[in-house]
Formats: sequence, structure tokens, C-alpha cells
Amino acid sequence: MQTILEYSSLESSSSWKNLPPPPGFSKSSSSSKGPSKQAAESAKSYDELKRTRAWDVALAPIKSLPMQAFMLYMSGGGVQIFSMGIVFMLLLTPFKNIAGINEAFAQFAPSKQNPKSLTTLPLQKLVYIACNLVTLAVGLWKCRSMGLIPMGTGDWLAFETRGLAPEISLF
Repeated sequence: MQTILEYSSLESSSSWKNLPPPPGFSKSSSSSKGPSKQAAESAKSYDELKRTRAWDVALAPIKSLPMQAFMLYMSGGGVQIFSMGIVFMLLLTPFKNIAGINEAFAQFAPSKQNPKSLTTLPLQKLVYIACNLVTLAVGLWKCRSMGLIPMGTGDWLAFETRGLAPEISLF
């Protein structure tokens, strides 16, 4: 048994016809000045939206830093495979992000600029680089606290040269 839906009954219903149109809906756009003005405003608002999204991408590394810091805390201070993996990820990600900076911001370039240019969205790119450098600094701090970076004088004993021992002979 098949059910047949009659949509024609909805068109003749008076309760549906009395509803106002949704906000922003217009049945006709007959004026020639309106669309060009609307198109210019639309392009400007679209570029502003792109700029806002570019700021979101620029601040993404610093927003992920609390989670990465928590992962570093939970991995402990010893040199184990889990903590080394997290530190390796924390040290490698900023370099990959900075190397692909133009690709990351290409989709947010204003409509009249070259998306792959370094001068497109310069402030957002500088903030992006700074946030990645902060992430790199946290990774280097963790390496130092794990003892992977030689910081003390005892770490350099293998490279010290000893002077000749004075020869003392008692006989």
C-alpha cells in the first residue's frame, strides 16, 4: 500500500498564505542600482568575514597550547616513548606551520590581492609566526626539563681538556 502526499492542498490553505516572508527575502530585484550596491556591500562584508577567519587561524596555535601543556604535564619528566612523541610533535609542528604559512592563509586573502603573497594579511601572519614560536619555546622548555638539552657544566665534561698532570716522583 502506497501513501500519496498531496502538496497542492498546502498552497490553497489560507493559514500558509498569511505568513510574512522570511527576513532578507525579496521576490524581485528590478532596480539596477540596488544589486550593484548590494554586491559591493556583500563583497566588503565577505572580505571582513575572511579577515575574521584569518585571525582565527592566526591564533589557533596559541589556543591549542593549554591542551599541549596538559599533555606535557601528563607525560611526565622522564624520557619515555610517550613523552618523546609529544615533545617531538611539539617541536615539529611550529616548523611545519611556518613553512606552510602562505597555504594556511591563501583562502582568506581579500578578493583583490594575490593569495600566495607574503604581503597579504601581514599582521595575521606575524601573529601566527609569534604563536608558533611560543609553542616552540614550550617544547624547548620541556626538552630542557627532561635533560635533553645540555645546560649545565656537567653536560660538557666530555669536551673539557685536562692539563698535563704534574709528575711527582717520590723515589
